[in-house]
Amino acid sequence: MLVNFNEMLAKANKEQYAIAHFNINNLEWTKYILEQMNELNTPVILGVSEGAKKYMGGFYTVYQLVTGLMKDLDIKIPVCLHLDHGSSFEVCKEAIDAGFSSVMIDASRYPLAENMAITKQVVDYAHSKQVSVEAEVGHVGGTIDNLYGTMYQATLEDCLMLAKTGIDALAPALGSVHGLYRGEPNLNFERMQEIHNHLSIPLVLHGGTGIPMDMIQKAIRCGICKININTELQVTWHNVVSEFVKDHPNIYDPRKVIGSGEQAMKDKIKALVSAFTYASCSNKKEENNII
Repeated sequence: MLVNFNEMLAKANKEQYAIAHFNINNLEWTKYILEQMNELNTPVILGVSEGAKKYMGGFYTVYQLVTGLMKDLDIKIPVCLHLDHGSSFEVCKEAIDAGFSSVMIDASRYPLAENMAITKQVVDYAHSKQVSVEAEVGHVGGTIDNLYGTMYQATLEDCLMLAKTGIDALAPALGSVHGLYRGEPNLNFERMQEIHNHLSIPLVLHGGTGIPMDMIQKAIRCGICKININTELQVTWHNVVSEFVKDHPNIYDPRKVIGSGEQAMKDKIKALVSAFTYASCSNKKEENNII
């Protein structure tokens, strides 16, 4: 059974660790992520972009794929099926009606008042269905589904205003980007901490790929409790599969080609989850003056 992200993020927020949000792009990736997270006995958020939805056939197909795998694989962990960067109320409603347990409405490209109005419409509909809602303020730069966005950092005032819509989590743009970084990441930790100090709802970090783990863990200590990963798994899978194809030119079975990247993906997932939970241990050590 799918769940919304409220309970898992509330626990992460309280105990200062982060829940992994991994974008899914096909059956194999969904299977690998579910299997590895179940082995780690850790809740997971499966993100689905509009581009992935189109590639896989539609929201209902994705819902059936995820719930079918959960049953066949005997998945015991909490799983949240989440629309990533929903562009409109209509798209969010479509995902909710198909069975998604969580949605992100990204109206950050609009002026704040319009962002708030669209977000409130989504919140009202989603909450009537027990579906959780994430929203964005400011604008995360980089690329997503081949669309490029410019960066605009969120202000505390914007965050406080958007939170009034009743959202369950907030993604404030604070220097991260989608896709690969052109240069070094430059996260605004001071503002991140300030927003966390003034808001009780969980904060989300988009564009987690390429951010050094010490910065990831500092972000968690500044209030981040959901981290989105997509490109890092794509690159990990691509590198291994490219080598496999080069070394095995006569193997053309797509199951073997795609599957050659399975273990590398699972190893990367395990490493990321370990890093996302390590911040909690670090905080406890700091509180006890161990480090």
